[in-house]
Amino acid sequence: MDTMTAGGAIFTRLKALGVDYVFANSGTDFPPVIEGLAEAAAREIALPRALVIPHEHAAMGMAHGYYLMSGRSQAVMLHTNVGLSNGATGAINAACEHVPILLMSGRTPVTEEKRFGARTVPIAWGQEMRDQTALVREACKWDYELKFPEQVGGLLDRAWAIANSTPKGPVYLSLPRETLCEATPRAGLEGPPSLSPVAVAPDAAALAEAARLLAGAERPLVIAQRGAGDAASFTAFGRWVEAWGIAVCSWWATHLSISTEHPCHVGADPGPWLAEADVVLVLDCLAPWWPDRHALRPDARVIHMGPDPLFSRFPVRNFRCDVAVAGESAVTVPALIDAMAGLPRDEAVIAARRARLAEGSEATRRAAREKAADVRRGITKAYVSLCLGEALDGLEASVFSELGTQLGTLKRSEYRSWFQEPHSGGLGWSFPCALGAQLAEPDRICVATMGDGSYMFANPTVCHQIAEALALPVLVIVLNNEEWGAVRASVAGLYPGGHAARANEMPLTALKPSPDFTQTAAASRAWSRRVTDPAEVPAAIAEALTVVREERRQALLDIRVLPD
Repeated sequence: MDTMTAGGAIFTRLKALGVDYVFANSGTDFPPVIEGLAEAAAREIALPRALVIPHEHAAMGMAHGYYLMSGRSQAVMLHTNVGLSNGATGAINAACEHVPILLMSGRTPVTEEKRFGARTVPIAWGQEMRDQTALVREACKWDYELKFPEQVGGLLDRAWAIANSTPKGPVYLSLPRETLCEATPRAGLEGPPSLSPVAVAPDAAALAEAARLLAGAERPLVIAQRGAGDAASFTAFGRWVEAWGIAVCSWWATHLSISTEHPCHVGADPGPWLAEADVVLVLDCLAPWWPDRHALRPDARVIHMGPDPLFSRFPVRNFRCDVAVAGESAVTVPALIDAMAGLPRDEAVIAARRARLAEGSEATRRAAREKAADVRRGITKAYVSLCLGEALDGLEASVFSELGTQLGTLKRSEYRSWFQEPHSGGLGWSFPCALGAQLAEPDRICVATMGDGSYMFANPTVCHQIAEALALPVLVIVLNNEEWGAVRASVAGLYPGGHAARANEMPLTALKPSPDFTQTAAASRAWSRRVTDPAEVPAAIAEALTVVREERRQALLDIRVLPD
């Protein structure tokens, strides 16, 4: 019988499931995996490419970014409990954003002797936990431990199918070393998946009711956070809201649902539009408004539409929902458009509404950009956003912003051109996510913009090393205000007249003195530059883009900005 080690069988099966890369950080549990890879290579068995990623958080972020570009779930393989703990934040981020990742980590040997793969060095005892999976269980849709080598094919098929079922998300499989050391039949490992992911179709009655409400609304509003589906539904969504004259708000948008320049895009603040809306479509939003700040009309009707309209993973989320429509946005958006196609329309009312929206949206954009252009006090995040948007105009580019540049002031128009940090808030996301996206689409310009704190959380030495090792020409822009700006803003929001807000320097927020981030990047042969003069920002961004586009080399800008 043709057999191979279970460690090699895992990679063989992952390839059959469409996995291109396994982002791995190896440890003492990996000998059977490494031997299996070498064995498979010697036998010329097709495998996904195994990449050495020197930190687990970077591995998870790269898998996240690769999925955003490709739409295909990738695998991450980590080292026992300690590696899994470093990857847990990435799993939380992926779960919050419905990103499917096949997460695996070794398990320290169970046996102490007389079994191949048993414990050897002291860490084999020190790394045992009663419940290792507890580190990621709340962030994963499914988890299990490989018991026998012949389970490899079936368990990976199940993990892949569940990860890619609506709503999508990460799954976890624990891999004991003794089991990985055993042989398993090769037969069937290269065949098609034995299980298919579940795609949820919208309920016909709920869809019809949503269409009826929106078609009859006087002041309809869409609040969108996680995009409008795929490329086709993104385009269709923009045409649909213009045809019906429907306002679209991007409140804390993590994906772009509509061009920032669209006449119906009313910006990031839902407040004035929500106050007058009689029908609100909440399109895949974890939190569509701020309950203590934004108020619905008492007679407003609210539709929630998305892969999981009620976000059932979250214990407390009580936003009003009169109609719920479940399904991936690439399916539900076109279905809603079709459901409204034959409904009555008052063309005069729609035309007037459309004109009012166009006027309001243009005024909002103009005011934001005029304010951003005022640099008399110094460089602001808004000014960098304005300059970056102008520099990227007309280029195929994606911006991954983590407490960095600001959508709206930053012009973004195309599908997949904007991503913001997940609402789970696991910092250090944008840099590795941009690396994964660059790996998926080498010709795309991938820009990671982040605060100085987020840059440090990204393990920048690791990320720059990855960029050099894999020749990934990402552009990193650090908007350096030498503080935890989000923390300061949160304190000032809760205690606007408090002692902390009035202090010369708010406690527990300063990140001074700031390291010289250009030296961190230069250690991996990146082009780098520090910018302190507002007049130099446009030229510095242009030069950095020339480096990444023509020299195909990573670049970093450390731009010193004022606190917001």
